Amino acid sequence: MQSEPETVCNVAISFDRCKITSVTCSCGNKDIFYCAHVVALSLYRIRKPDQVKLHLPISETLFQMNRDQLQKFVQYLITVHHTEVLPTAQKLADEILSQNSEINQVHGAPDPTAGASIDDENCWHLDEEQVQEQVKLFLSQGGYHGSGKQLNLLFAKVREMLKMRDSNGARMLTLITEQFMADPRLSLWRQQGTTMTDKYRQLWDELDSSNRPHRTVFTRAIEACDLHWQDSHLQHIISSDLYANYCYHDDTENLLFDSQGWPLWHEHVPTACARVDALRSHGYPREALRLAIAIVNTLRRQQQKQMEMFRAQKKELLHRGVTSITNLEGWVGHPLDPIGTLFSSLMEACRVDDESFHGFSDFTEHMGQCKSLEYHHLPAHKLFEEGETYLTLAVEVALIGLGQQRIMPDGLYAQEKVCRNEEQLISKLQEIELDDTLVKIFRKQAVFLLEAGPYSGLGEVTHRESVPMHTFAKYLFTSLLPHDAELAYKTALRAMRLLVLESTAPSGDMSRPHHIASVVPNRYPRWFTLSHIESQQCELASTMLTAAKGDVRRLETVLESIQKNIHSSSHIFKLAQDAFKIATLMDSLPDITLLKVSLELGLQVMRMTLSTLNWRRREMVRWLVTCATEVGVYALDSIMQNWFTLFTPTEATSIVATTVMSNSTIVRLHLDCHQQEKLASSARTLALQCAMKDPQNCALSALTLCEKDHIAFETAYQIVLDAATTGMSYSQLFTIARYMEHRGYPMRAYKLATLAMTHLNLSYNQDTHPAINDVLWACALSHSLGKNELAAIIPLVVKSVKCATVLSDILRRCTLTTPGMVGLHGRRNSGKLMSLDKAPLRQLLDATIGAYINTTHSRLTHISPRHYSEFIEFLSKARETFLMAHDGHIQFTQFIDNLKQIYKGKKKLMMLVRERFG
Repeated sequence: MQSEPETVCNVAISFDRCKITSVTCSCGNKDIFYCAHVVALSLYRIRKPDQVKLHLPISETLFQMNRDQLQKFVQYLITVHHTEVLPTAQKLADEILSQNSEINQVHGAPDPTAGASIDDENCWHLDEEQVQEQVKLFLSQGGYHGSGKQLNLLFAKVREMLKMRDSNGARMLTLITEQFMADPRLSLWRQQGTTMTDKYRQLWDELDSSNRPHRTVFTRAIEACDLHWQDSHLQHIISSDLYANYCYHDDTENLLFDSQGWPLWHEHVPTACARVDALRSHGYPREALRLAIAIVNTLRRQQQKQMEMFRAQKKELLHRGVTSITNLEGWVGHPLDPIGTLFSSLMEACRVDDESFHGFSDFTEHMGQCKSLEYHHLPAHKLFEEGETYLTLAVEVALIGLGQQRIMPDGLYAQEKVCRNEEQLISKLQEIELDDTLVKIFRKQAVFLLEAGPYSGLGEVTHRESVPMHTFAKYLFTSLLPHDAELAYKTALRAMRLLVLESTAPSGDMSRPHHIASVVPNRYPRWFTLSHIESQQCELASTMLTAAKGDVRRLETVLESIQKNIHSSSHIFKLAQDAFKIATLMDSLPDITLLKVSLELGLQVMRMTLSTLNWRRREMVRWLVTCATEVGVYALDSIMQNWFTLFTPTEATSIVATTVMSNSTIVRLHLDCHQQEKLASSARTLALQCAMKDPQNCALSALTLCEKDHIAFETAYQIVLDAATTGMSYSQLFTIARYMEHRGYPMRAYKLATLAMTHLNLSYNQDTHPAINDVLWACALSHSLGKNELAAIIPLVVKSVKCATVLSDILRRCTLTTPGMVGLHGRRNSGKLMSLDKAPLRQLLDATIGAYINTTHSRLTHISPRHYSEFIEFLSKARETFLMAHDGHIQFTQFIDNLKQIYKGKKKLMMLVRERFG
């Protein structure tokens, strides 16, 4: 670095048979990898071999010297490095001169410059101590600082070393394993009996399969140790491009060759693919490729055989409508990643152009000759059918694997792996540009998968707990659509099913309601990835809707599929919104068929969520009205006439009818007077039906919607009156009463206010109750209507309100002005203020004084010194009310004397009372 001072490092490198066998550097950097100085010196030695002088071993040079030269050599060496080597030189001289010394027992002397013996092992230099230290460091960091990533890089390094056939690869893997096993936490956890965390438990789910108990994390590795490579057929496959047999007899299950003479390899598929991975990992790419081709051919033949088997028993299976045939061990998502291994091996061959793949460059040479031979060895590439390449094989095996019907595995980790592995494989496929040859493969495999029955995830009959095909089908659909739309739709529609959620599941399963989507009946563990699967199903449907725009027949088919197969209201709502967006794109006229699909899905969502709680319900209702508006006036009329199957009464009045009747809707639809009246009539009918059904929540909206029609308005008002005595609260009645006053119906407002008062109960300490404003308003309304109305409401107030401050406030307001100053029909009143000595105000005054007396006693029961001053102010307000009465002064004096007598124990408080009131 420019900022750092230049330092000189002393580097020494030892070579043996083209490998660096040891390194030392004075920089002191500790790492698994060589430091920059060692790399620099190595590169210098490679690029400028002439600059590094080559000497014979030092022992050879010494052998050529006479006695004087040897003495000179040693003395000069000691002189140049006397401080460092003198002690060692003296010690060695003493030992050589001693007859019995150990040094004299050995013939000859060591020479570090002579290199190793031909029998000695030679391997690249690996600082084992550093490997151990690094692993120990990563483990000690736990899950922090990306230590997991660092460990993965170490494992990747091991793979790289094995691929280069570096013997240190296995050594490094051993060192890593030893450090894992030596981690002090293992013995500690064992001693303490520490239980597994949930995360580890999920990983462990993969091992605890009931049909193979006592498995451990090492089981697969131990099983791999038992694999051998001595099978002569296997040896022929991997060692020769010229291995084929044209004497074909289809009479046994495990044939060694297929009808074309191509070699087959029958073995448990993940194990066979693990062999391919092992060959690649250990630096045998050609051998790996040969075996991969044999496995792909075997899978293709197996696929053909399975289809023939299904055709033979198709009638019986379809009649039963259910199958037990499925693969318990799926290839996609398998820990050994068999399909990924085959795919990447074949794809690698497409890209390789070096000598190691030279034998695979030409696919057509001598094709004519081989057919005339009954038995002949030919290179593997000659066995391809016309137009077949590594690329077509790679794509085909990926499609076979992705389309395999397989049971959803147990455990969260394994289920997530299925999704992740599928998506990774599809993303690799998406990088490939489809040409005519590849489209042929897609067509062939799509037809196979549709017709292969229970052996295919896209067959007519699948197991209830098969891994769904939505993600794969979406990829197939988009790939096939430009080339064969009919096949694309057929594939995607077949894949839409999600049998595990079907409420009428076959094979004796309990039925289950649609909205319980998280638990699969009769089965533990659950489908942990169900929400992801459902979102993928939704994506597939959305892709089809987008593609089907403008095609009435296809849109109807897709709509039917969505209604039949999707069970989640939120996903159907998303699809409805998607369809609406696609139908109303700004650059074109709305697609009316797609709009109707959108509306139909929206109506389904309304029906599904009508009786269940859904936090998005309000948004859904608003959206549906918007959608119906786009479809047209008849759609709006229809949803209002059928409101009870779609909305709650509150939603129907406060959102639906109100929006439909708004000016913006009328303008948007360009409605004439006749159409406006028809809509308004439907809205009024809806409003009255809702008010009858739920007067508490709908009465006000109903009145508002019926304002312009006298008969409907009267009907709504009557509904309110009928419900007032039983089903409505004072706050609802006060709200409607205020609305009536605002609309110019003061007597009706008064009637409703008196009904509201009968439901109210304000206790002595509720002086901040929200209903206080309503009570004051009701009294003010009665006061404005006249003496009779005020006289009628005051007994109700006295009965309902026990709070002294509220009562005194009403009393004060009633004495300030004459009642009925703005009477009905504009008639003026006589202008006389009401007397406090006569009814109805006398009754109110007595009630107010009584309330103050009761409140005072209640307060004094639990009063603390910090509330004393507040209490004295309260008594001052009470005195103001007492003094309004003819004999109020006497009454108040008696009241105070009474307090002083009863509460004489509260000396400090009573002293304050005397100071203020005598």
